[in-house]
Amino acid sequence: MPYAPSSVAVARQRLCSDLQEWGVYETAIDDAVLVVSELLSNALRHAHPLPSGQVMVAWRWAGGCVEVAVSDGGAATEPRAGRPTLSSLGGRGLGIVEYVAENWGVRHEGEITTVWALLTTVADQGDGQVSLPEPALRECG
Repeated sequence: MPYAPSSVAVARQRLCSDLQEWGVYETAIDDAVLVVSELLSNALRHAHPLPSGQVMVAWRWAGGCVEVAVSDGGAATEPRAGRPTLSSLGGRGLGIVEYVAENWGVRHEGEITTVWALLTTVADQGDGQVSLPEPALRECG
């Protein structure tokens, strides 16, 4: 995806569409969209683009979980959840991710930094039955 603020809305829309197609509950979709928005916004605000000049956004749904990941060209500091004061204007994004996600972390592969988050999701079959999805993967690069 382009290393631009407009990519946040595009990623949110694509993730929401995929999760709806896969039958994920709306509340889980809302959480996943919030997380991808925070991770991508942080990458655009704090990190460098990938060598291609872009940022990579991907998600995978399998085994009752969705993993969202944002890869960028790294930054001078390590992504971490902050503890801002009540009067701080920012610094809450990864704290929100930490609260909403089952787990999150950072992977480094050479010059590429990937921040990922894992969220629990299940699908509603429409008859009150809950199902686990077939594995699915989407990359937006």
